[in-house]
Amino acid sequence: MRYSNFFIPSLKEDPKEAVLKSHKLLLRAGYVRQLSGGIYTYLPLGLRSLKKLEEIIRQEMNLAGAVELSMPFVQPLELWKESGRDEDYGKELLRFKDRQERDFCLAPTYEEVITDLVKRNIKSYKELPLTLYQIHLKFRDEMRPRFGLMRAKEFIMKDAYSFDIDEEGLDKSYKAMRGAYENIFRRLGFKFNFIKAESGEIGGSYSEELMVFSEYGEDKVISCEVCGYSASVNEASSAGDARKPLDSCRQPKMAELVTPGKKSVEEVSAYLKIDKICFAKTIIYDSEKGFIAAVIRGDREINEHKLKKAAGVKNLALAKEEDVERITGAPCGYAGPFGLKDISLSVADEEINNSEYWVTGGNKKDTHMANVKVGRDFNPDIISNIRNVQEGDRCLICSGGLKVKNAIELGHIFKLGTKYSSAFDAKFLDEKGENKYFAMGCYGIGVGRTLQALIEVFSDETGINLPVSVSPFSVAVVSINIEDKEISYISEKIYAGLKSSGVDVLFDDRKLSAGVKLKDIDLIGIPYKIVVGNRTVKDKKYELEMKMGKKKEVLEDLNSLYKRVLELVSPK
Repeated sequence: MRYSNFFIPSLKEDPKEAVLKSHKLLLRAGYVRQLSGGIYTYLPLGLRSLKKLEEIIRQEMNLAGAVELSMPFVQPLELWKESGRDEDYGKELLRFKDRQERDFCLAPTYEEVITDLVKRNIKSYKELPLTLYQIHLKFRDEMRPRFGLMRAKEFIMKDAYSFDIDEEGLDKSYKAMRGAYENIFRRLGFKFNFIKAESGEIGGSYSEELMVFSEYGEDKVISCEVCGYSASVNEASSAGDARKPLDSCRQPKMAELVTPGKKSVEEVSAYLKIDKICFAKTIIYDSEKGFIAAVIRGDREINEHKLKKAAGVKNLALAKEEDVERITGAPCGYAGPFGLKDISLSVADEEINNSEYWVTGGNKKDTHMANVKVGRDFNPDIISNIRNVQEGDRCLICSGGLKVKNAIELGHIFKLGTKYSSAFDAKFLDEKGENKYFAMGCYGIGVGRTLQALIEVFSDETGINLPVSVSPFSVAVVSINIEDKEISYISEKIYAGLKSSGVDVLFDDRKLSAGVKLKDIDLIGIPYKIVVGNRTVKDKKYELEMKMGKKKEVLEDLNSLYKRVLELVSPK
């Protein structure tokens, strides 16, 4: 492809709307352009890379025994009502009516459609196991789309769905898909981890996320560098830290502490000169089941996903100020775990059992309480892990220190069991002639997100640095002066020779300065470039530059050049 005939609208400066390095480079290098918030056009360079990435995914999915299909992007809303997920997805599910006033939605995922399809077409255990996949658009009406392709409204995903006769079969399908994911991301050059994860709106009994570590990742991963334990922040557990709250005076009753104008744990801790770990703070939430009082150690943060699970609720929000004042009888900032009105449920973090006595809010203005005893002064309805694991907490497995790392989620795999097959009454006849629900799994990869993650992880100070397997072009031929007849002749000859050898080559034939051309080629991330200039004409030697590692090789003749290029760009 000739640069002069291609469409690469690069930018000289970083776009103001971009925060992540990878988002800036996608825009600057002319890979994508934003049409609307969270909605992007893939320009020719971006599309070429996307298609190469899709092909790697497709190869590994096919090798694992999955079969490709394509499902509709527009889905009848009645399918979502049948599964009960129309309310779970809330406003992220973009709904609309057709001209016959029938309800539809844009697909945020495809569990409903695939289950309905298999229900109508697979009748016998003899047709199982079956894994179907697609690489297709999805749409989720994100409130705050950000970071380019990392969190867009419209995005491309690979989603696969397995159907088996029982849990044992599901385990085999899950293992096969997990292996395919390992192959895909190894081929892309990522360092990655599978971590135990929350299943969220997809549901099911078990799930894992494939995470790539990056300082700009918006996900948090808890990991132990001693034993290898890892989990998402919403699933992670710890043995806490080595510190223990000091039981205060072990008094037979609570004692008032005057704390004028001091509301936060930090303020009260400094005022009373008592360590924050001696505090039990009470936070009031509102839910569909009523008000919930959550009690946690003073230096900890509540993990609302864990609290939802412990309390058995779907919706959770901090209670309004007037509700807190009514429930506690005091202004906000003085809530304690005892004597609360109109509370449906109280949930205490398991660390609260580490000590009998705590300093808490006093349910009275300018007042906190000492010697508040668990079991005497308040009795939680539920004791559960509702806290965020913190850096330095001890690993439950080996007692090693836990680390909190930023990561990018690129894949998520689930054991769904019969969640969807039972909701849709999707059954098959087993070998005994009995009707059974399909045991299902689902497996997703964010394709656009993976492309941007490659740029985030592998770019350098000069621009994008994609692996050759995904780069829009494998090699660039840069003619330093296209108007020089000899330079132009050699450039054209190299370009034609590489093309005839099947190499994906970009020929920079523009009438621009050498500096501009070389910077553009580095920006868009071509792994190898052949620079043709006066030295090439004079010495009859050919310079091959490698972007990764900034190495150069000088080849003695064209045949040697072609041979070396083929060695570098051929699949390993």
